[in-house]
Amino acid sequence: MVRQRSIFSLILVLLATFLISCGGPGVAVAPPTYTASQLEKIQTYVPKIQTVRDRSEELKTLIQKKDWIDVSNFIHGPITEARLSMTYITPNLLPKDQPTARQITRDFFNHLVKIDKAANTKNTQLALSDSQAAFADIDKFLQLLPQTSSQVE
Repeated sequence: MVRQRSIFSLILVLLATFLISCGGPGVAVAPPTYTASQLEKIQTYVPKIQTVRDRSEELKTLIQKKDWIDVSNFIHGPITEARLSMTYITPNLLPKDQPTARQITRDFFNHLVKIDKAANTKNTQLALSDSQAAFADIDKFLQLLPQTSSQVE
């Protein structure tokens, strides 16, 4: 009889442990949001990126005119500043968006290198296609950014 009580006690302890471990606080975890500081930092750099995005036709015109010096100046000037702004914004994005933002920034940089090489070899078609891809990268990056300040904690 003593042995049966020991086994019965062991079963009850295991059952209680299992039930307690399966249960838990019914508190839902809030999704991550942007802090006011993060939004402020992001908004500091967005205008520079948007300005370059708005100048896409200017680069296309320079390439079509085969003005390779100005193409190179445009790439090494305003577009490179936009790339730096993208790099500065990335750590302030939500953790789930940071890897995507890094990849887009890397792709953007690779397209800039290809445009520069195309300008050096005076390859208009390659420069045009890579410039379109570069501005598509900017558009993808801008879509990752928070749209409103209602996400502030």
